[in-house]
Amino acid sequence: MNISNISEIALLRGPVALTHLLLRNFVRPGDKVVDATCGNGHDTLLLAGLVGPEGRVWGFDIQQQALVETARRLTEAGLGSRVTLLHTGHEELARNLAVPVQVILFNLGYLPGGDRSLITRPETTMAALRQSLDLLAPGGIVALTIYPGHNGGDEERLSVDSWAAGLDPREFHSWRMGQLNVATDAPYCIIVQKAA
Repeated sequence: MNISNISEIALLRGPVALTHLLLRNFVRPGDKVVDATCGNGHDTLLLAGLVGPEGRVWGFDIQQQALVETARRLTEAGLGSRVTLLHTGHEELARNLAVPVQVILFNLGYLPGGDRSLITRPETTMAALRQSLDLLAPGGIVALTIYPGHNGGDEERLSVDSWAAGLDPREFHSWRMGQLNVATDAPYCIIVQKAA
């Protein structure tokens, strides 16, 4: 394989890049997927491209600023018609979805460039994760990027780690993945797949 341009290589710098690599293998055209924390819209945009014109993305965020930025990105890419944006928290997943989905994606913490006092919290994240398991299609995944290095992040990390470790291995495949040569409080991924 002759790669003349470094931009053609998937660089695994940080957990988001690793999650995106996995999403490219799990999301197919026509799939129904969820971005449970839209943030600045990068993940939502990727999902909208992966599901194709027959697929559907639901994007959740409690911050209007996040939804505006996400909508702008989608509009610029011509993918807005594939996405339903919801101005509500991820703990409202089950109330807003009535179909099995292939992927539910979480990027926890705070909105980059936004108010750092507005963070995801263990109580709402755990409610969303419990709902996620029921919403997943067989073989589907919940993908989380966890940021323990901010105020409140370590508490959320402990809750999510405990939840993922306690899942029945006959029903769910639970993985924790993180870069080894970084600080111990660096972000990492948790992937949970529903058994087929």
